[in-house]
Amino acid sequence: MDYLSAKETAEKWNISRRRVQILCGEGRVEGAFKLSDVWVIPKDAKKPADRRKTKKRPTNSEAGKLVSEG
Repeated sequence: MDYLSAKETAEKWNISRRRVQILCGEGRVEGAFKLSDVWVIPKDAKKPADRRKTKKRPTNSEAGKLVSEG
């Protein structure tokens, strides 16, 4: 089986190396393990879904309604 580093995986998934390390540390990357102080990730590992919450911003039409009602 081929493996990638956190840096290589970050480039593949288009996220930061630190985010890959966090996902591995949370056990969300199947097959990833730590070798000394380096994360080793299977080449065919799937990128986990992003569970972080984002703030919902009103669209222009919603913002317009707020202004016209007020």
